[in-house]
Amino acid sequence: MTATLWRYTPLFLIFALWEAGTRLGIISKWALPTFSSVVAAWFSLMEGGELFYHAAASLMRGMAGLGLAIVVGTTLGVLMAWVKPVRVIFNPIVQLFYPMPKSALIPIMILWLGLGHASKIVLIFLGCMLPVTISAFNGARGVEPVLIWSARSLGATRSAVLREIILPAAMPEILAGIRTALALSFVLLVSSELVIAREGLGYLIGWLGDGGVYTSMFAVVLTVAGLGFVADRLYLALMKRMLAWRE
Repeated sequence: MTATLWRYTPLFLIFALWEAGTRLGIISKWALPTFSSVVAAWFSLMEGGELFYHAAASLMRGMAGLGLAIVVGTTLGVLMAWVKPVRVIFNPIVQLFYPMPKSALIPIMILWLGLGHASKIVLIFLGCMLPVTISAFNGARGVEPVLIWSARSLGATRSAVLREIILPAAMPEILAGIRTALALSFVLLVSSELVIAREGLGYLIGWLGDGGVYTSMFAVVLTVAGLGFVADRLYLALMKRMLAWRE
């Protein structure tokens, strides 16, 4: 427990400097409310139930989009590495759209899917699928050919090689890509909800900011950061468990 607290000491220092800077007038309270007032606003939002409601809407969209991206991206990436026609067709498409800012798709999602859940879910899906696809492709392509040749010489079918050799060997790359997609899902979630939502944490941030309720706005921003942090820690624990065989 002590080691865990010590590891996160820089975060405690940032919060202490935040509080001291605003109280001493180094930073204007209009630009950055005191940390203690933000914490009080967070508890107020929790008591009123607003934070639970909007967080639930956001997490539902984020998990749906990310889940689809993991399934489709992993499948597509492995098939691109394993089946040449799939690679020939999809590799140029992936390379074209990967560097494009995914937030640029927000107006297109509004035009095609409206203002409901679907537009946000599809945006997260498209944005998160690409890093998963590329990681799965690189992981599957990087498998030692000797392992494949050995399995085939012993009579293993292509499907058995894919299941028993390719996927386990590519798993570290795939999991790393999913971690990147997890972080990206929060970025896309909040940016889309700021523009095209009537519920969710991104919408709540914009609504509170427009109303000048800055303490509550910062409380929601910290909530998003906290959810992303917890999700990343939980995912790292899952990664460690799934890759325990490498130790």
